[in-house]
Amino acid sequence: MIGIVNYGAGNIFSLTAALERQNIIYGMVNTEADLDNYSHIIIPGVGHAGAAMKKLQQTGLVSAIKALKKPVLGICVGMQLITQHSEEGDTNLLNIIPLNTKLFNKDLGIKIPHMGWNTVEFKNNLLFKDVPVDTQFYFVHSYFIEYNPIFDIAAVNYGNKFSAAIQKHNFYGVQFHPEKSGEAGERLLKNFSNLSS
Repeated sequence: MIGIVNYGAGNIFSLTAALERQNIIYGMVNTEADLDNYSHIIIPGVGHAGAAMKKLQQTGLVSAIKALKKPVLGICVGMQLITQHSEEGDTNLLNIIPLNTKLFNKDLGIKIPHMGWNTVEFKNNLLFKDVPVDTQFYFVHSYFIEYNPIFDIAAVNYGNKFSAAIQKHNFYGVQFHPEKSGEAGERLLKNFSNLSS
């Protein structure tokens, strides 16, 4: 069962609809005790990383999330939250994965936000099991996770190379929206639900 961290900064409806299409049982995490009810945890997120971090801190869940040993998936801003720092609001984040979240450089001649479909180059990782090579996923974001081969499990090019997905131990993050990425995105959510602790 997947627990969705319900902290007021997530696009819950499209995510729950995608989980329902895959017959994945889920529920909401509102308190620390709720974390024990689920085998897998998703941290969703849309909007401003600084505001999202503030909301997450107000739940009192921060230390409990950092201590989790079960699989955790951050989506979009949820992925950014598991990094150490964001230029958005100059905010310190959960610092689970020692990477920085940075603003795209408009001097590279790219439109900001990075919005739409982009091809993701992923590594051999259980999160991408049975996802076809050169699959496109759907992105909407103005800030990106710096590329670091130690933690990178999928990269994408938009102006420069950045991480579309990262992993450290049981913590995973995806910058794209699997719930809006059609069949491949739903496959990824299914793969996440099948990860063992």
